[in-house]
Amino acid sequence: QVQLVESGGGLVQAGGSLRLSCAASGLTFSNYNMGWFRQIPGKEREIVASITWSGANTKYADSVKGRFTISRDNAKNTMYLQMNSLKSEDTAVYYCAARSHPITWWAFRESNYWGQGTQVTVSS
Repeated sequence: QVQLVESGGGLVQAGGSLRLSCAASGLTFSNYNMGWFRQIPGKEREIVASITWSGANTKYADSVKGRFTISRDNAKNTMYLQMNSLKSEDTAVYYCAARSHPITWWAFRESNYWGQGTQVTVSS
């Protein structure tokens, strides 16, 4: 049974930082490209960052480029999202998702697996 479990969300002031984690089990983690998505109420889930299976390549949405950093540790079956300089518009539920090769940027509905999400709230 595949599980992706996000953690690390919470309440932070604007300008602050949070580090999200996504712990994977039940799958060969290193076989999958991974991504972080977020959903603001009333909007579709959007991808904000992705990382290839090896960690060699990353992509970011323009809205987070330069502020967020995605990484992974295949030995620990875990992916991370370091979020710095947070803004109120980053407030959302954040999800991690897995996508088989070779897709590196995808719509959430195209994910092979996904987690239940973690809430990030940025107060201004």
